[in-house]
Amino acid sequence: MQTLNINGKLVEVRAEPDTPLLWVLRGELHLNGTKFDCGVALCGACTVHLDGEPVRSCVTPIADVGARKITTIEGLQGSEAAALNAAWIALDVVQCGYCQSGQLMSAAALLKKNPKPSDADIDAAMSGNICRCGTYPRIRAAIHRAANKKGV
Repeated sequence: MQTLNINGKLVEVRAEPDTPLLWVLRGELHLNGTKFDCGVALCGACTVHLDGEPVRSCVTPIADVGARKITTIEGLQGSEAAALNAAWIALDVVQCGYCQSGQLMSAAALLKKNPKPSDADIDAAMSGNICRCGTYPRIRAAIHRAANKKGV
């Protein structure tokens, strides 16, 4: 048994220390907003925050998590999240939607660190998130819109 701090709640999980966090989130805790895609940290669909930093949960063993705070898309809150959600809807960013939880997690971490990102900042922060539908221009526009809506 290991205790994890997920979305502000302490939960006990039964998993081997080398079990990827993604499998615990989806399989044991039924937090299915975090997606599985490539399984090798190349696509970003499984992005969650560990103490506010975006990480790929498909390659993060629970033994490496310890007492750090895990935030999934289900627990994403705050001004960045609200502004991003509104911008995503206003600009109709989503096409198929599969990658969007990872996109939003990376975007929220970016805006938390850099409230006025340039195109280059956005491209760098989002470069590990793949969108097979090619909504990159709308994602970038939504991040700019969210930054402006936050009043920063």
